[in-house]
Amino acid sequence: MKIKYPINLHKGTTFIFVLALMIAYQNFTLGPWVYLALHGTYGILWLIKDRIYPDKQWEQEVTIFVVIISFGLLSLYWVAPYILISSRTEPPLPLVAAAISLNIFGIFLHYSSDAQKYYTLKYKSGLITEGFFARCRNTNYLGEIFVYIPFAMLTQHWLPYLILGLFIALVFIPNMFKKDKSLSRYPEFPEYKTNSGLIIPQLLGNNYLNQETQKLSDENS
Repeated sequence: MKIKYPINLHKGTTFIFVLALMIAYQNFTLGPWVYLALHGTYGILWLIKDRIYPDKQWEQEVTIFVVIISFGLLSLYWVAPYILISSRTEPPLPLVAAAISLNIFGIFLHYSSDAQKYYTLKYKSGLITEGFFARCRNTNYLGEIFVYIPFAMLTQHWLPYLILGLFIALVFIPNMFKKDKSLSRYPEFPEYKTNSGLIIPQLLGNNYLNQETQKLSDENS
């Protein structure tokens, strides 16, 4: 089985799970509805993305044991809606607005950068040093973090933040370092690494981007 199967199952059933919690606790207040819209829609968009431009790293074949463990670990993300809905916590409207804005920004970074990576590598292999990846080597992971922070914000509880922190430390960061190690085979990687952040965009740097732009201009002239 492919590792993407438990991931897709979790993403696709999040809407159902959150709605079931709302019914079970008879909690149809603003917070749960907003959470359902944000997290549920994110999961549906993930499935659409997997059909249109799938990520190769999730095509890896794994054992059924790994599939079960993976789904169990991903289910930790469901702690946030459980806390929000069962506790009947009402997030203040400014917090709701901030959560929605950050989530939209995260969706944009995550799915747009994944699309750039997929279609660029489909037609040309090598380093991607422009667009979403010009100043950040892992814009997709940055976007995913921006997606999940609002879920914790809505609960107003420390546990979802801790769970997200564990995923960042144990999954996201190791994958970023693994990616850097793979990209290091390209001779231009040291310069690119100097002018881009691992996950925080490096907005201040030398003229690397200008040099690349000038190079493209010279090639096309």
